[in-house]
Amino acid sequence: MEYGFTTAAYVVAAVLFILSLGGLSGQESAKRAVWYGIAGMALAVAATLYGPGAGNWLISLVMIAVGGAIGWVVAQRVQMTEMPQLVAAMHSLVGLAAVFIGFNTHVEMVSIANSLASAGLTCTDPVFSAVSCAEKFGQPGLFADLHGFALKVAGKIGVEISILRVETFLGVFIGAVTFTGSVIAYGKLAGKVDGKAKKLPGGHLLNASAAAISLVLLVVYLQTGSSLALIGMTAAALFIGYHLIMGIGGADMPVVVSMLNSYSGWAAAAIGFSLSNDLLIVVGALVGSSGAILSYIMCKAMNRSFISVILGGFGGTTGPAMEVVGEQIAIDTEGVAAALNDADSIIIIPGYGMAVAQAQQSVSELTRKLRAKGKTVRFAIHPVAGRLPGHMNVLLAEAKVPYDIVLEMDEITEDFPSTDVAIVIGSNDIVNPAAQEDPNSPIAGMPVLECWKAKQVFVSKRGQGTGYSGIENPLFYKDNTRMFYGDAKKSLDALLPMID
Repeated sequence: MEYGFTTAAYVVAAVLFILSLGGLSGQESAKRAVWYGIAGMALAVAATLYGPGAGNWLISLVMIAVGGAIGWVVAQRVQMTEMPQLVAAMHSLVGLAAVFIGFNTHVEMVSIANSLASAGLTCTDPVFSAVSCAEKFGQPGLFADLHGFALKVAGKIGVEISILRVETFLGVFIGAVTFTGSVIAYGKLAGKVDGKAKKLPGGHLLNASAAAISLVLLVVYLQTGSSLALIGMTAAALFIGYHLIMGIGGADMPVVVSMLNSYSGWAAAAIGFSLSNDLLIVVGALVGSSGAILSYIMCKAMNRSFISVILGGFGGTTGPAMEVVGEQIAIDTEGVAAALNDADSIIIIPGYGMAVAQAQQSVSELTRKLRAKGKTVRFAIHPVAGRLPGHMNVLLAEAKVPYDIVLEMDEITEDFPSTDVAIVIGSNDIVNPAAQEDPNSPIAGMPVLECWKAKQVFVSKRGQGTGYSGIENPLFYKDNTRMFYGDAKKSLDALLPMID
């Protein structure tokens, strides 16, 4: 009965998770998709607690309550604009969980082997398990105190133990890579780590050497079950995760976060194999494959090499960056207002800075006033290269900006030359002409919004800092560009009364 309920619950939970992933593809269905995910997770937890082999109810419930409380507090404090780094942080926890579960599995295997050795039992026949071995030699009660996962391990025959070692090794490897990679991704997204691509001398060779060492240690672990082999591989995997993500520039962080999502899915699937949990296997594989596919699609949309990105920039362009010439010229509120009052066509390019300043309502009001004067106002949205794909669309929808004037890059690119004023609000890398002009740039080849082709360009920006790619933006130095320095919301609020 318990097995039947657990299996049915896992099937329903898997379906709910699939519906959740599918619903997240559209703004209209995203809210419903989140509830599907919540329901699926609740059902999975309930089935796991009720299912066969479950135990330690009190500890489990306490841990669920503590984790839920922490998640609630964090979710309440984190702004919508901070969601990408929160996602990266969550991936790190999944990776860490995979490492812990892998080592727990290893400890159980070692403990069972030591119990046999202490009893003076040796069983080399691969068709015998530890339990059957003890029974064969007249010690049926040797593992009588075991229950749950430990008893399941003790009941595995030699071939199954070898398979379990592979599952354990892969789970720890993927989990360790995911953990350190996610921590570095979080640091770059949160501005705590330099967004520039950085590698140690001989970086790619170091990555390859660490991977080769891990492969050798896999062979050793399969043959001996050595704890040192598992620990050595973990250290190598932690380095790979760290070094791979450090070697990726900030402009590629959307792809990185998606790939880390894929890694965490595969780590969960490996955990599922170790624990014989069908739901973890199915959902982990689903998340792992969908994350990888999404990363590939994003790389294609950004004209990036998928292999280069996931391998920490391997095969990417090298050489000195193009020198930026000219100077940044500031403009005051009166100057921007005069230009907008005289303009007939205006394109607004929102970016992460708009979200940080919470300026979307001010942008919406500016749009309303300009359109009321009979001016053509549209928004240009980059499809991928933001900290979160679709993020600007969501913010503008919240600000009730008419959806018909929010256009994707390929829909509006040709209109920049005939546009009187382009307003860049908190964007950087997605309007950086270095992507087209500098073959050695970290963002070389990435599609960007060609706003510099407009007659006038105003850039609303807090200061002169670089974008997430960590490079200068030649746009700020062009003859037709003026820098509108200051907090985006305050600057726009001061501008609004001057639009007459």
